[in-house]
Amino acid sequence: MKKHSPVSLATLGALLLLPASVWAHAGHATTTAFMSGLGHPLGGADHLLAMIAVGAWAAQRGGRAVWALPGAFVGVMLLGTVLGRYGVAVPYVEAGILASVLILGLLIAAACRFSLAASAVIIAVFGVFHGHVHGAEMPAALGAFSYTAGFVLGTVLLHALGAAGAILLQRLNVEKAVRLAGSAVALCGVYLVLA
Repeated sequence: MKKHSPVSLATLGALLLLPASVWAHAGHATTTAFMSGLGHPLGGADHLLAMIAVGAWAAQRGGRAVWALPGAFVGVMLLGTVLGRYGVAVPYVEAGILASVLILGLLIAAACRFSLAASAVIIAVFGVFHGHVHGAEMPAALGAFSYTAGFVLGTVLLHALGAAGAILLQRLNVEKAVRLAGSAVALCGVYLVLA
């Protein structure tokens, strides 16, 4: 049985997410508000990749960034949700979401280490875009609180998945695999822009 390197497994994992791009922002067939909200960040490659990348970049930076960057994302995402829910326009929302995938992938690939405050601002900008879509696409017939709780939980779980993956690869002394995974995310971002 042939063993696969963590680099090839990380790249394969990112590439397997590509077909999910056809699901981005499609209707959610779940029956409860919570499950519908939970499914939203999982339903499109753009959200999925960006959420995982937030966690991976935070873990790659280490220290307080591990909790501060995902926390900043979720906090500002909730603000964006309110804006989207009440029809407050935010320009270039879809472009901002696609840019988040590309830019976060590049930040991981380059192992960028800005100050914590600058990193939080970058993450916060992306959080507004992702939150706006969550709010704008919130089904009117479903409970807003339950739906919001669902997509917040989904987002936090994806952040944790990205962080855990990056931490595991760092502990295995394959930091290059984290950077390669960032490159794969950035390539997926290019694909999503062109698709």
